[in-house]
Amino acid sequence: MNEAPPLIEVQRLCKTVRDATGELPILRDVSFALAQRQTAAIVGASGSGKSTLLSLIAGLDVPSSGTVRIAGQDLFAVDEDARAAIRARRLGFVFQNFQLVGGMTALENVMLPLELAAPRARQQAGEMLARVGLAARLGHYPKLLSGGEQQRVALARAFVMRPAALLADEPTGSLDFATGERVMQLMLEMNRELGTTLVLVTHDRALAALCERRLVVEAGRVSEGE
Repeated sequence: MNEAPPLIEVQRLCKTVRDATGELPILRDVSFALAQRQTAAIVGASGSGKSTLLSLIAGLDVPSSGTVRIAGQDLFAVDEDARAAIRARRLGFVFQNFQLVGGMTALENVMLPLELAAPRARQQAGEMLARVGLAARLGHYPKLLSGGEQQRVALARAFVMRPAALLADEPTGSLDFATGERVMQLMLEMNRELGTTLVLVTHDRALAALCERRLVVEAGRVSEGE
């Protein structure tokens, strides 16, 4: 029986930017693949290129050379509109600063990816907020929620579309240790339940150890960590 193809394939990815001194290489010849349902942490020193790599995987940035395939689709063989469609269909995102819409309730924030007027959007968003323990906070605005609650709203918003992959950039960086640990455990639980591939950028080795794989970014290159 043939193995399922990788969900995420990074192939010979390079990213170079220009600064006052000339060309500055950020990533050099990066290649790896992640299977469906796999969890991977991208780790490395500050400024090593971790977030740049995540942005390239998402198709939010364009490489100098190389490519990324999501479920077999080459992100950089299509235009930005097509990349945006792939993101909407395949990827969920969680960020350090939550990125909730302040003028919308928790329920409305989670409904956003579903489109507010879509049939069953309210029901689906409510069910997902209940799953992250916020059934009593549906009508609350972000400013009335704690940091941990805001990140759980962000998790519900990311998972409500049941994405093939979740990309998380320092999702516990704005939280205290105990709250961050609870959020991380919830993220992993939902990842297992929904069969999502998780790619986590973190500087926290304890969080990285919760993932099946560690991809270490150093001097622009990526190696497999223990």
